[in-house]
Amino acid sequence: MGGGGRATGGPSTEHQEFIASVRALLAKHAGSAAVRAAMDTELGYDARLWRLLCEQVGVAALAIPEEYGGFGASLVESLLVVTELGRTLAGVPMLGSAVLGAQAVLLSGDSAACARLLPEVAEGARTIAVCWAGTGGWDEPGVHSEGGTLSGTAHYVLDGLPADTLVVVTSDGLFEVESGAAGVTRRAVATMDPTRKLAEITFAEVPARRLASADPALTARLHEIAWAAVAAEQVGAAERCLEITVEYAKSRVQFGRAIGSFQALKHRMADMYVLVESAKSASYAATVAVAEQSPSAAEDVWVARTHCSETFTTIAAEMVQLHGGIAITWEHDAHLFFKRAHGDAELFGQPRRPRTPTP
Repeated sequence: MGGGGRATGGPSTEHQEFIASVRALLAKHAGSAAVRAAMDTELGYDARLWRLLCEQVGVAALAIPEEYGGFGASLVESLLVVTELGRTLAGVPMLGSAVLGAQAVLLSGDSAACARLLPEVAEGARTIAVCWAGTGGWDEPGVHSEGGTLSGTAHYVLDGLPADTLVVVTSDGLFEVESGAAGVTRRAVATMDPTRKLAEITFAEVPARRLASADPALTARLHEIAWAAVAAEQVGAAERCLEITVEYAKSRVQFGRAIGSFQALKHRMADMYVLVESAKSASYAATVAVAEQSPSAAEDVWVARTHCSETFTTIAAEMVQLHGGIAITWEHDAHLFFKRAHGDAELFGQPRRPRTPTP
């Protein structure tokens, strides 16, 4: 499955067939009831669903080279899966581990670590958590290295509680720590979004294996991957919000008519559609640019990150308003999408707008 992109044309026919297979599996196994049941578990996600996605579709192996047990596809395919997961809010460790964790190991250039860790990641048997953010966000690492040991606290760690391996971003480079190492303390943190678990991981002079020395290009690349992945998730979630709203407008009757027949609501849903479609284009362009390491990647990612965050936040708010009172009940999924929208808008921070070269 080639990662070659058509940034303006959208996914190829082959990619559309792949999307359909992922969506069919999720429709069968990741409905609202399943997602809600998983929210209250220690893992925070459905382990059976993750196993099915890895065994039947091979989602964790997509962007891992064949020499390390993967399929040797590209980030395009991986982020298409992230988009579909956004539609369901399923909190499986795709974004945190199979995308960000695996890419961090690959970017390190440490072939021994890749051979040791990535085959199990590709199988879905190992998860990796990237420990990065400090108290102020992802611009300044929360952990520092000194004499081969790590100290400090990483905040907002995706898949941090159940992760088997921790990849720690410091100002001195990338380091690997097994999650059960002495001196590592993990705790769950309260979040607005109950469908996504975040952790706070503290290191107290923990011996670590260096994967890569400090390299601004490496962390910049990791940031671009993270932002493109979140944009992909936001697009999937926003599209699903629009679908839910349209379905409701067709069935909800007021004054003897379906509310979707009222012109004012038609206009609002048309505006929502335009937002979603433009966000899809922006996200796909960023996905392809990042996958191909295009010179335009920084600009494309900035556009996608900005536009997709605004789109998802707007669409989720419109969904709540157009549903009326039912949308603010616990039983309806609208509030879950609303909370994910606000959480995603902050996840991994915001990219700075790239400077346009002077002609």
